[in-house]
Amino acid sequence: MRGIFSVTVENRSGVLSKIAGLFARRGFNIEQLTVGETDDPTVSSITIVSEGDDRTMEQIEKQLNKQIDVIKVRHLNALHSIEREGVIIKVNYTRSNRLDIMEICSVIGAKIVYMGTQSLVIEYFGEPEMVQSLLLNLRPMGIQEVARTGELALQKEQK
Repeated sequence: MRGIFSVTVENRSGVLSKIAGLFARRGFNIEQLTVGETDDPTVSSITIVSEGDDRTMEQIEKQLNKQIDVIKVRHLNALHSIEREGVIIKVNYTRSNRLDIMEICSVIGAKIVYMGTQSLVIEYFGEPEMVQSLLLNLRPMGIQEVARTGELALQKEQK
């Protein structure tokens, strides 16, 4: 099972290191990690994606809540949250694959932001599954380089 945690923390030096250390000590794997300052410069938001069973997800949430610098922990699920990911991809570009690349980008909603003589750069921001689909479809063209943001997630309105 895949778990997404939205963790609001004090924006101080060493907080991320403590959280990463917690995961390492407990043997939890961090699959994706995204960190950024919120609208309040004293507070940061961390999105952590991890894999494990229900018990593991429960333990992660409990351990995060015990951290001094943690303000709030939310264990998000797909029904009650919005999940997005960004990617920039450099792909081989030839006359023979140009139309294929343009069609893939058009179908998925990706944008070509740079076109050189032998490569082009594509950007996309959307659902994580669509990022995977874009990469899968571009792989036969020859992907040179990929930069991904990691997942971002926000809880929808609370009822």
